Amino acid sequence: MDALSDVLRAVRLSGAFFFDVNACGPWVAETPEGKRVVDKMFPGSDHLICYHLIMEGECWATLEGEEPIKLGPGDIIVLPHGDTHVLSTAVGMRGTPEMSLYRVPKDGMQPIKISLGEQPGGAPARFVCGFLGCDSRPYNPLLAALPRVIHVREQLNGALGAYFRAALAESKGARMGNHCMLGRISELMFVDVVRQHLESLPAERANWLSGLRDPYIGRALTALHADPARDWTLEALAQEAALSRSAFAERFVAFVNQPPMQYLTNWRMQLATNYLRSANESISSIAGRVGYESEAAFSRAFKKSVGSPPSEWRDQRLATVQ
Repeated sequence: MDALSDVLRAVRLSGAFFFDVNACGPWVAETPEGKRVVDKMFPGSDHLICYHLIMEGECWATLEGEEPIKLGPGDIIVLPHGDTHVLSTAVGMRGTPEMSLYRVPKDGMQPIKISLGEQPGGAPARFVCGFLGCDSRPYNPLLAALPRVIHVREQLNGALGAYFRAALAESKGARMGNHCMLGRISELMFVDVVRQHLESLPAERANWLSGLRDPYIGRALTALHADPARDWTLEALAQEAALSRSAFAERFVAFVNQPPMQYLTNWRMQLATNYLRSANESISSIAGRVGYESEAAFSRAFKKSVGSPPSEWRDQRLATVQ
């Protein structure tokens, strides 16, 4: 498994939440900060990713601290960090988020249909808003490498547009398994956007994502993710990268922004939290699965990284989802 796929699996992407919005200008829609609503939309997740596809018409997307983005049919924007943002017919408009919408519908029916503005003769627009939940803690290297906003142009007739059309078609029926299908479609859309973003990164960009395509760091990351429990050393990882120890360590930090062995520890803790979600596996067994010879050594590393011992973390997590 490649490192990107491994991370996407381990951070537990889950997505099956859609708004189907019809608007007639002037109109404004403001999305609240993700951390304010993620627990209502995706219980058990701690991070919200938002995205919008413009099906018809035009609008502006505004994110504080960023230049406004003009969106047209087929354009997609993704907000990987769940920042509050505004879609509107004109720059500078603000609205008040309807917080009651950002929770799982009691009847389970999606997409949630919304109408904005009803001025006769106003310019019409239609867009789809989607949401994904995922884990940002204890360690999600992908989120750290993504910008605050990703803009993908004119995808209405491409693969990304097909995902949205499939999601809307699936949501209109009452076929068994449609909630699962919606989640998978949403996840596929996000993965495709990430891949397009990765392919568009300039050669001089240095972060975790660009490290995946680096001929040296990419090999080391692939090897590490393929066998995280191995007794890795700096020398062994440098050999995988076909570099000297010093050259590898310097290059790894330049891309990943932390030393190789720290990255390994952080990633092991992310895997450990996934294993701990099961009440059936012992702490000692989990310690071995993530590369620790003793439960005590694992517990010390886990507490240092996460802030609480593994048994306590699991008890709190299980209590939260019950």
